[in-house]
Amino acid sequence: KQWYQRRVAITAGGHALVVGIQRYPKKITRSMGKKKANKRSKIKPFVKVYNANHLMPTRYQLDLNVDKDLFNKNQIKDPGQKKKALRIVKGKLEEKYKTAKSRWFFQKLRI
Repeated sequence: KQWYQRRVAITAGGHALVVGIQRYPKKITRSMGKKKANKRSKIKPFVKVYNANHLMPTRYQLDLNVDKDLFNKNQIKDPGQKKKALRIVKGKLEEKYKTAKSRWFFQKLRI
């Protein structure tokens, strides 16, 4: 019980809700049909709450217009709400990818 109370006190600090890409779209060539191209352009996103101390700001950011009521720390704790949020993010990211805006964002980082 004491550990749980201490943990709750720790998580009360500065946190950030982060949306990212877990599985990137695959390469598409001209010879592929529409069905295969659509299948290969799927994106698997993730939504996670991170401690602000563990984040490293980078220049790799993308503006997504999402509903602020659905995307907050308390809503993401509920599995049903998290699934709903993931579906919305997936749709928005795939839409951005298919319109060919910000193509650099949808490529894996190579270090």
